[in-house]
Amino acid sequence: MKKRFVLFLCLYCACGWSQSYVIDQIIAVVGSKPVRQSDVEGRYLQMRIQGVPVVGDMKCSIFEEILTEKLLVNQAEVDSLVVSNSDLETEMTRRLSIFITQAGSEKEVERALNKSLYEIKDDLRKDLYEQMLAQEMQKNILSDIEVTPSEVRSFYNRMSRDSVPLINGQAEIAQIVVYPPYSDEVIGEVRQKLLDLRKRVINGENFRTLAVLYSEEPGAARTGGEIGFMSKGELDPEYAKAAWSLKNRGDVSRIVESKFGYHIIQLIEKRGDQVNTRHILMTPKPNPEAVEKATARLDSIAKLIKDEKMDWNTAALYFSQDENTRFNGGVMINPNDMGTLFEMDQLEKADYAVVKDMKPGEISAPFASVDGKHKHVYKIVKLKALSDPHRANLKDDYYYLQNITRNHKTNTVINRWVGEKIETSYIFIDNRFKRCPLNNNLWLK
Repeated sequence: MKKRFVLFLCLYCACGWSQSYVIDQIIAVVGSKPVRQSDVEGRYLQMRIQGVPVVGDMKCSIFEEILTEKLLVNQAEVDSLVVSNSDLETEMTRRLSIFITQAGSEKEVERALNKSLYEIKDDLRKDLYEQMLAQEMQKNILSDIEVTPSEVRSFYNRMSRDSVPLINGQAEIAQIVVYPPYSDEVIGEVRQKLLDLRKRVINGENFRTLAVLYSEEPGAARTGGEIGFMSKGELDPEYAKAAWSLKNRGDVSRIVESKFGYHIIQLIEKRGDQVNTRHILMTPKPNPEAVEKATARLDSIAKLIKDEKMDWNTAALYFSQDENTRFNGGVMINPNDMGTLFEMDQLEKADYAVVKDMKPGEISAPFASVDGKHKHVYKIVKLKALSDPHRANLKDDYYYLQNITRNHKTNTVINRWVGEKIETSYIFIDNRFKRCPLNNNLWLK
């Protein structure tokens, strides 16, 4: 942990955020925007901290990335594009959460840098604003990009055999889901645990630390329960109501029930129509009797299907309690590409443990898992199809190839736009960086 935090401090200094150690030599100018040595060094250190492998001359790649970013920012300002304060604050909160996790606590960051978190945010704001502004400009350039089936076929047919991607084995899975009911006693236990934690916070303990230790939100160990700036429409209605009722920084809500479970919420900051909070989430666990009823029900459903008294799709429609899949035969949708195929490592751990030993057409025994909101469920699954590792093809991997085609098309459009803007923009590059093997040679002209 200490080693990682030293790297964080180096990043903080190299990016020009510390008054005691500043690298600010200008190594390029794009339009009216300077590029400093510290910009390259800081981004390089950030990538190392994140574990990005060093491939080739990474600093030269970063240098060209920043040149492009500055070109995009220049045009964004001409086009009067802006980044909202709420979006900027949300992204700053996300990045600071990563730093705080590396350091161990907010106080450790503030102590090490001899600044409050508000001062650190002010130091970060300008660089982050330009990065986000460049992203907005890129969205504008790519707003009309569409990929047609004929373009996907054409792109695939132009690939050499060796360049066609290898696809891992993929599974198509259907499910029938039952949510076991929770007894009043189980819910009472959860509420009492949250009441005890609330009392500990009121008595002076750190909410963030307790969230890391006790919250059942999957990312709580990394974020300390902080969710960033959100508007009312982005939050669960009950959560939003409780969050907006808090008046002062540090105030803690009473217990709130949402579609995700039960929470206590702490106010961090309100800004315009958005609020930043952290929370501790707990969900009731079904008692043995409820589990027995759920598994017995699923066993009965599976027997109906195996005895051919009901087909799978009809059973999913009538019996599954998952509203996202019951109307399409229970077929699970991969949120990464909205297709129906999953690589094994994309499945929930419980689902993977069951599916990995199944054959196509088989129906599993009932087992415990979690849904997309991390609520406890019991389910049976049917392995509809399983593909072996193979070279991508249009029949089995269309959505994957569509994404590759889209990426190629967007890169082509951006590179063409950059080339046109270089021709009409003032560009200065320091001699030391003219040796870099830049992808777009027009930078050096």
